[in-house]
Amino acid sequence: MGTLAADATLVSPISGRMVFRGEEAIRKLLGVVYGTLRDVEWHDQAGDGASVILRGSARVGPFHLGDAMWLELDPARRIRRMRPHLRPWLGLTAFAIVVGAKMSRHPAVLAAALRGRDA
Repeated sequence: MGTLAADATLVSPISGRMVFRGEEAIRKLLGVVYGTLRDVEWHDQAGDGASVILRGSARVGPFHLGDAMWLELDPARRIRRMRPHLRPWLGLTAFAIVVGAKMSRHPAVLAAALRGRDA
């Protein structure tokens, strides 16, 4: 959380319409996400200073999940926007079911994310 810019956003890989804004919302979401995933590994990183792409993998239940995480950075190299891209479909579906159920405990965070379509 210390690497996030004050105005950080995270665009949902499940619904590009949902945008989680600010430290509190992103903290709750990432707590659920990383409480759900197992065997998380980050393999590669590439970037030009203003943006970085990370390639990672994890498991949700018995399913494999791959991630190509695009991070947009501010001038101080803090994360301004996170855009995870998850695959394959079966792993993403299992992830969506589990994370969706757990995030239902935070209805205000979900409602705010649904109001904020990202550009």
